[in-house]
Amino acid sequence: MSKSIFYHAGCPVCISAEHDIVNLIGADNVEIVHLGEDNSQIKNAEIAGIQSVPALLTPNGNVLHINFGASMADVKG
Repeated sequence: MSKSIFYHAGCPVCISAEHDIVNLIGADNVEIVHLGEDNSQIKNAEIAGIQSVPALLTPNGNVLHINFGASMADVKG
């Protein structure tokens, strides 16, 4: 994995964090995954260790949970 992956669910906390992440590391360095719009990515997020969103998965596999927005159970609905 060469890019970070930012997972979110579309809530205001997530959208704000997305803008900050893109501004900090650059749009070319991060893939944005909106789990509310693409729930097929939920399994990949869980396998990577995402427990809540918004969260950033770094290229070396570290998960940075950012300001609690929603648990993965909430995202799954």
